[in-house]
Amino acid sequence: MKENMKTGRNKTIDLTLEEGKKYLDRCLRLTGPADLDRILDKTILGDTFSVLPLLPRKFVDLLIVDPPYNLDKDFHGNKFRRTDDERYGEYTESWLKAVLPLLKDHASVYVCSDWTSTPAVTRALQKYLHIRNRITWQREKGRGALANWKNAMEDILFATVSNGYTFNVDAVKMRRKVIAPYKTDGQPKDWEETGDGKFRNTFPSNFWDDISVPYWSMAENTAHPTQKPEKLLAKLILASSREGEVVLDPFSGSGSTLVTARKLKRHYVGIEQNPQYCVWTGKRLEMAGEDPSIQGYADGVFWERNTAALQKRFPKPE
Repeated sequence: MKENMKTGRNKTIDLTLEEGKKYLDRCLRLTGPADLDRILDKTILGDTFSVLPLLPRKFVDLLIVDPPYNLDKDFHGNKFRRTDDERYGEYTESWLKAVLPLLKDHASVYVCSDWTSTPAVTRALQKYLHIRNRITWQREKGRGALANWKNAMEDILFATVSNGYTFNVDAVKMRRKVIAPYKTDGQPKDWEETGDGKFRNTFPSNFWDDISVPYWSMAENTAHPTQKPEKLLAKLILASSREGEVVLDPFSGSGSTLVTARKLKRHYVGIEQNPQYCVWTGKRLEMAGEDPSIQGYADGVFWERNTAALQKRFPKPE
């Protein structure tokens, strides 16, 4: 759908290659080894298996990987075909071995997966990394299944290179409504009164049910078929990196990791082989320079969906 054919409130980014030529021209194309200054805060256009060997050693503080899932999927002309678990595990291990030399000793790694492939991905990761946890997050989107339970969950495996790693727990607390506002000596016990109600900042768990998948009225939405929400990526970036550190995404798609890293004052490097997705990434990076807000994250905390304070900032679509 062309932008001029969309309704007024439809913010979906769907620029054509011709419309987004200036963004594509900003992408980096590597023909030989590159130093950090050349690749920092860039989207590299190319196949990740060809690009990774050209990047400098030990420059990555945080690796976020959202590879093609083991499903039949058409990524605007680049088709990925489902295979068996053994071959998908080998595929996972192939990109993992290519990226390992780029990780700092304290680096953290997050790998997205669907539930059917999580065992194969886990087996590949545990050969080389320390697996710390499995995050499961609930998608809102997804077609119903008449003869089975609707598949509305995805996994993110959390691993580290070593036992010395960053985890900023206070940066990823969730603000939840207080149902039972207990008091001690007349004072709130572990909660606070605000103009929007009574809230408690709680420690994050490995089950996330507060994520909204991007939809047509959200500024971050693109026509990418498997786009991850900025709120989800913000949790990973805030927990496992510090301002000024480097985030690498070797399958960067429409740029959600890169855009979120920029908004949170991290450096980024993305690799994407589809020129169409590089155009959308460039547009979003430009927008991030003008508006660093992240839907669902405000005032230094992550808010539950449908919270009054958030509705004022991000009204629901009509």
